[in-house]
Amino acid sequence: MKKFVTFEGIDGSGKSTISKMVYEKLREKNKKIILTIEPTDSWYGRKVQKSIQKKTDPYVTTFAFIADRVDHCKKIDKWLEEGFIVLCDRYAESTYAYQGAQIEGEIKNPLKWLKDLSKDVILIPDRTYFFKIKPEEAISRIQDRDDLIPFEKKSFLEKVHENYLKLCKGDRFITLDATKYPEELVDICVDDILS
Repeated sequence: MKKFVTFEGIDGSGKSTISKMVYEKLREKNKKIILTIEPTDSWYGRKVQKSIQKKTDPYVTTFAFIADRVDHCKKIDKWLEEGFIVLCDRYAESTYAYQGAQIEGEIKNPLKWLKDLSKDVILIPDRTYFFKIKPEEAISRIQDRDDLIPFEKKSFLEKVHENYLKLCKGDRFITLDATKYPEELVDICVDDILS
């Protein structure tokens, strides 16, 4: 059974919806479970949200995300020790993909630089689901949102999408077709978590 599971994908991929549905389905199966999200609702996480809204320098945003994650990992570790399955909507790959796109051209190999910043200070998930979707389709899903954040623009999401494709490789990752019916995606995730 997977104990620490993360959900990744560009805005509009459906990962938040699916993570909530997976949480509910596992609760119905009487599993001891927690659903958490990044950025968190801590004061670190609120600084992250503010830096995104104010279009703060990408490096400041990056370090705010990492500070929030380091603090979040302490909570996740405690939950895992208490026997919970922990589901997390967005985690490290989000920072690598999004902030990597922000600092592209400013630093050599931004994905490696970002990963190195987190090395040895964050928890590694047992499983990461990557919800793959074309950026134009994702944008069509979220275009009616009242307040689109700066990250939710097609040209930017295309860069983020490319970063995710580079990042989400290896045994820890499962790439899912985000255009499938939500119920089908939920079943895939639940069966995998419990196996």
